[in-house]
Amino acid sequence: MKNAFMAAAAAVLLFAASGHAQAPATGLAKVRITGWALSMANTATGANQTIQIDINRWVPLNTREQLITTFTEKKQQGLLDALRKMPEVGRWRFPGYMGPDPDNIYRLGTPLRYATQQPGEDGGYRIVIMTDRIIPFKEQVNQPRSIDYPFTLMELHFGKDLTGEGRMLWFTQIQMDKKKGIIELENYSSEPVRLNNLKLENVK
Repeated sequence: MKNAFMAAAAAVLLFAASGHAQAPATGLAKVRITGWALSMANTATGANQTIQIDINRWVPLNTREQLITTFTEKKQQGLLDALRKMPEVGRWRFPGYMGPDPDNIYRLGTPLRYATQQPGEDGGYRIVIMTDRIIPFKEQVNQPRSIDYPFTLMELHFGKDLTGEGRMLWFTQIQMDKKKGIIELENYSSEPVRLNNLKLENVK
């Protein structure tokens, strides 16, 4: 399902040629984000959990332009290949997950490949995260429709008090609409995962 909220985030913050989107924020180095992930659909099993996002460093500004070029020339698969080759900048996981997890994806987490920060309008921060989704062994073998949704994208907003909220597209497909000349995100789930009661803290 196409999601206008996250599509706008991707277009403006990752792909659109905007000077504001490229301007680095100050004050954030190594951070930990904690909060609650609330899934409004059934595709992201286990998403009604506490979530922890650790960002150890931020990608260089020129990484954005490199990904734009890669996507334009090589489409979704080229972008996915490029992300998988990028060094890990952090990790996200569900630290309290107690259900079945044969591939240890929920408890151990997923590496982050792309994380940027921008100044928020209210003196806080806007953080955008994009990474490749770890494909469980069963999904690799059975090749269901979800295999075509290999990205995870998050947009987080924090105020001056470093509390905030956000959205996460866990299973995402990124395509170019050639007729309209715009980038579209299609979410495998009917709804994004809501990230509530987020707290941002600097880690030494």
